[in-house]
Amino acid sequence: GLARANKNDIYAVHEATKNNKNRRLHTFISTSNIHMKYKLKMQPDDVLRAIKESIQYGKKYFDDIEWSCEDGTRSDIEFLYKCFDTAIKSGATTVNIADTVGYTMPDEFQDIISKIKNNVPNIDKVIFSVHCHNDLGFAVSNSISALNVGVRQIECTINGLGERAGNASLEEIVMALNTRADIFPYRTSVLTNYLTEISDKVSTYSGFNVPPNKAIVGKNAFAHESGIHQHGVIMNLQTYEIIKPNKVGADGSKIVMGKHSGRNAFKYKLLEMGFNLKNNEIEHAFHLFKKLADSKKIVSDKQLKELIKSI
Repeated sequence: GLARANKNDIYAVHEATKNNKNRRLHTFISTSNIHMKYKLKMQPDDVLRAIKESIQYGKKYFDDIEWSCEDGTRSDIEFLYKCFDTAIKSGATTVNIADTVGYTMPDEFQDIISKIKNNVPNIDKVIFSVHCHNDLGFAVSNSISALNVGVRQIECTINGLGERAGNASLEEIVMALNTRADIFPYRTSVLTNYLTEISDKVSTYSGFNVPPNKAIVGKNAFAHESGIHQHGVIMNLQTYEIIKPNKVGADGSKIVMGKHSGRNAFKYKLLEMGFNLKNNEIEHAFHLFKKLADSKKIVSDKQLKELIKSI
């Protein structure tokens, strides 16, 4: 359960989770100058005191405590050292840095984390975590880059859901590590063949539709319309697919018939649909298909079937 650095929030998390196993309190406070001045209306010493008191109070109810610095990547680095040191000395078992407004670039993020790890005593005794937002589109890149400087927990969400532009996308992180195992020696226990199913469920329950071009779980993730791409995947799927669809629970590769489709894909699609036409019939059908595709852009299987039957 997530709690601000105050006793009421922490006790509320205790009450909500007291009958559950593997409980964790996650308490946080802002550490950037702009947040401390305008949001918290607190001085740096007040923040340090709040970190100590909130974690020590949390220890009454929780063995597992995560502490986060909100807006950590826009915070003064020397002050961050004090905050992390205080959190660990007070009993935090996981410490987390949040790129709350998605401001940081991967190389900057790595540098901040490395400096914290090199300047905070006992940082090696706790798990280091990151929490990235996607305001500039770097949430996944930042999260993965952090692994290379010792981070071992990534906070992420299904479909990248989250405040404003969202958080780091779980399915993208998992499949990046899975697909590029040649350069990433990190593993997760996520069952990847359920990714598409859970994405669909979250989309349905949350009311947030997944963009068709969303990596890994978008409906176009394994769809090919360009004639060049279609010809390649017909010959060998690996020409344009680096992930097997069934690995993420997707239905399979899709040859999408549209204005960019060529003859090879058209013939392949007809055979796939059970139509075995002669060469002259195929040429005539292809001519009609291209006329239809120019007006429709994408031609559905139903429309294609009607076109063939009309010949």
